[in-house]
Amino acid sequence: MHFTVILRVTGILLTLFSLSMLVPMGVALHYGENTFLTFGAAGFVTLASGLALWLSMRGERELRSGDGFLITALFYLGLGLFGAIPIYFADATDMSFTDAAFESLSGLTTTGATVITGLDELPRSILFYRQLLQWLGGMGIIVLAVAILPMLGIGGMQLYRAESPGPVKDNKLTPRITETAKALWYIYLSLTLTCMVCYRIAGMSWFDAVCHAFSTVAIGGVSTHDASIGFFSNGAIEAVAVVFMIVSGINFGLHFIAWNNRSLRVYLGDPEVRLYVLVLFVISAIVTGILSQHPEASSSPFAHGVFQTVSIATTTGFTTSDYSLWPSAAPVLLLFAAFAGGCAGSTAGGIKMVRVVLIYRQGVREIRRLIHPSGVFPIKLGRNPVPDRVIEAVWSFFAAYVIIFLTLVTAMMLISDFDFITAFSAVGACLNNLGPGLGDVALNYASVPATAKWLLIFAMLLGRLEIFTVLVLLSPAFWRR
Repeated sequence: MHFTVILRVTGILLTLFSLSMLVPMGVALHYGENTFLTFGAAGFVTLASGLALWLSMRGERELRSGDGFLITALFYLGLGLFGAIPIYFADATDMSFTDAAFESLSGLTTTGATVITGLDELPRSILFYRQLLQWLGGMGIIVLAVAILPMLGIGGMQLYRAESPGPVKDNKLTPRITETAKALWYIYLSLTLTCMVCYRIAGMSWFDAVCHAFSTVAIGGVSTHDASIGFFSNGAIEAVAVVFMIVSGINFGLHFIAWNNRSLRVYLGDPEVRLYVLVLFVISAIVTGILSQHPEASSSPFAHGVFQTVSIATTTGFTTSDYSLWPSAAPVLLLFAAFAGGCAGSTAGGIKMVRVVLIYRQGVREIRRLIHPSGVFPIKLGRNPVPDRVIEAVWSFFAAYVIIFLTLVTAMMLISDFDFITAFSAVGACLNNLGPGLGDVALNYASVPATAKWLLIFAMLLGRLEIFTVLVLLSPAFWRR
C-alpha cells in the first residue's frame, strides 16, 4: 500500500473536479444570481485542497494492484463531500450539511434521490449544478481521469478496473486503456448532445434540454422541476426520454463496437441486450394492463405504463405521475425490476442484466447436472464459454448483495422507525441507484432522519462502486498488504 501516491492521485482528481465549478459559475453570471460567489468559493476550497495533496505528497508514481479501489472510494467520497459545499452555503437551499452531502452524493452516484422541495423556485445555477454532478458521475469521472493521468506519468488501469461496472472488468475496447477511456467519453458526450437537441426539438427550453440530457444519459433522473418529466405534459418529450434511457442502459462497449462496425447486429447478437429489451417489454405490458383495469389510477395507461417501466427498470427515476399511488402490484413490480437494472458497462444501476443471465444459466446447469451427474455443461454468453471464475464472482456478488440489502433494511427500520415498505424501498432505491422509493420516500427523502441519510449514502456508494470495491476496503487483509 502506497499512501503517498494514493493521496497524490486523489489530490489530482480533486483538482480536476474543482474546474467543474466554473460551469455553474458561468450559469450564475448569465442569470445574474448571487450563487456566483458561492460556487467560486467552493471551487477555490476544492482546488486548494487538491493542490495541497498533489504537491505535498512525494513518492512512487506507479499505482500498484488494489490501489485503485482505495483511490476510487476516496475520490467518490471526497468529491461528494466537497461537492456539497455550494449546496450547503447557498442561501436558496438552507439545508444542513448532512442534507447537502446526501444531495451531492446522490447526484454523483446517479441515484437521483433528493431532499429538496420547491425545485422550480431554486436558482438555475443550483439546478444546473445538480445535473452536472450526475452527468460527471454517470460514466465515471474516474474513467475520464484514466485518460488524463498517463499524461501526468501515472498509470490508470487500476482505476478503470475499480470503476467499471459488471462482472468482467479486464476487457478493453482498445489496446491502450487511455484510448478506451477516450472512446467511452466520446460516445457518452455524443449521446448527451444528441439527446439535448432532441429534447429542444420536442419542446423543452435550451436550459431544460441541457439539464435533462445530462440526467437522461447518466440515468440519474434528477429534474429541474418538482413534477419531473410530468411538468412538461408533452408526449414527444416523454418519447425522447424513453429512447435515450433505453440506449443509455445498454453496454457502452457495445455502442463502441456497433459504431466501429456501422452495424446494429451487434445488439441483436448480445444475450444481455436481448434479455434487457425483453424485460422492458414484458413489464411494460403488465403495468399497462394493470393500469387499463384501473382507469382511476391513470388517464393514459399505455404512455404512463411504458414511461414508468423504462424509467424505473433502467434505474433512471424520472416520473410522469406518482406511480407509488398505482394499484399495489404495479409499483412493487417496478421496484423489483430496478433490482435487475440495466446492462453491465452502462450508466444504469442494479445487479445488471448479465448477472441475471448468468445466475439463470447456472441454475439451469445445476438442474441438468442432477439429471446427468457425469455430464459437462459449459455456460456460454453468445458463443463464448464463461470461465468458472466469473460464475463464482457473480454468485459471490449476489450473495453479498442480498446480505447487505437485508442488513441495511433492518438497520434502516431500527434507526428511523419507518415501516417495512418505506425502509425496503428506500434502501433498494439507493443501493440500486434508482432514487424514488415507496411509502414515505415516494416523493423525496426530506423526512429521513440524519443518521438514516448517512446509511443511505453508504448504500448509494455501495451500489455505484459495485459493492466489492467498497467491501475490499473493509477487509483487514487489504490493509496488511
